[in-house]
Amino acid sequence: MRQAVSIYFVPNHLGFNHISRDTVIHDHTRPLAKELFSPTLNQAILVLDGTYIYVQKSSQFSFQRRSYSLQKQRHLLKPMMIVTTTGYIVAAIGPYLADGKNSDANILKHIIGTDTQEIKTWLQEDDIMIVDRGFRDSAGVLENLGIHMEMPSFLQKGQRQHSTEDANSSRMITKIRWVVESVNARIKTWRYLARQLPNSQIPYVGDYVRIISAICNKYRPPLSSGKENDFQIATKMRYLSTQTNRLQAEVESENLVKKRYHWRKIDDEENTITDFPKYTEEEIRELTLGVYQIKLAKFYTQEHVNQDGFEIWVDQFKPGLLAAKIQSRHISSKCYLCWIKFEDGVVTSWYCRCKSGARVVGTCAHIASVIWYLSFARYSDVINLELGKNWLDNVCDAAHIPEIVDESDSETEATEE
Repeated sequence: MRQAVSIYFVPNHLGFNHISRDTVIHDHTRPLAKELFSPTLNQAILVLDGTYIYVQKSSQFSFQRRSYSLQKQRHLLKPMMIVTTTGYIVAAIGPYLADGKNSDANILKHIIGTDTQEIKTWLQEDDIMIVDRGFRDSAGVLENLGIHMEMPSFLQKGQRQHSTEDANSSRMITKIRWVVESVNARIKTWRYLARQLPNSQIPYVGDYVRIISAICNKYRPPLSSGKENDFQIATKMRYLSTQTNRLQAEVESENLVKKRYHWRKIDDEENTITDFPKYTEEEIRELTLGVYQIKLAKFYTQEHVNQDGFEIWVDQFKPGLLAAKIQSRHISSKCYLCWIKFEDGVVTSWYCRCKSGARVVGTCAHIASVIWYLSFARYSDVINLELGKNWLDNVCDAAHIPEIVDESDSETEATEE
């Protein structure tokens, strides 16, 4: 059955040989991606990423070593997924081993070097591949073919924050790249690929990944077919990407980072913010240019909410300008300073000290959490309805040790008296 499906079904719905480049451009490219990366040229845009299929620890020592991923700290195999910006799977190549010699960059080099599925014939000069930072070492190979690589920026040595330009360009890439992550999640909805496979199944992993991918192409709807406002969103993002962060310049010129703030809860009676703009969630989404930041904002809010009110501490040191301190979700000892400027019922600018906080193409999640609470959540019951329980209440915590009173010392003092 597996062999029959692989021979008669899969080639019709998967692989570079089953679909033309023009079909990908016209039928499987989201308008947002076209406007962001190829507004004038007729370019094919592909999104690449490796996914993981977990396998058992093998008694064959060489395979055991080479199937072990230091990143995941598990034994696994890595198929390389090549998809369009709508989530259509062009090819599922591999699987590959998981050791350091099989990084995403090396896998792409191998695909190009061996001309797998005649990919070099399919691709044309000026086509675009959207990738994550793990592909950085393959940039030269793609450059030799005339292929443009779009990849989020790296922090340079000694640099703590991306520049506004780098943060903006990275946001434009992540706005499109998420689709390959969703494709990887979609194929894992088949329990066969979601569980740890026995070693006896290793010869068939590639076949089943391709069969499931072909089924998704044939019978599942696109993950992102585009929206009516894609053109407006892309135009806005391209315009904002050329702008500088004026609030960042103001913070740095006036040395507001080192200013001594008197942090107070915004829900105190003496510190209630009444003139902050009110937004709907849709309007907040227009500021953040995505839903992911709003999703994180709700959980940042959960951490800062208790029975006494919202515990983001702010200082109203200038009219229309708020400073806030947000706890990092990863590191207990780290908080991020951020500033939000508003006037005439509109948030006009923002700046956060986190890695991506200087961008003006959307906001980081720290800025989004402040805006989401001040402009929307505190006026509704959304916090109680949408946010889950605090699981810390159900687990013991040895960090809080009560003071132990030595009863013998108390008895001695009573006797002396």
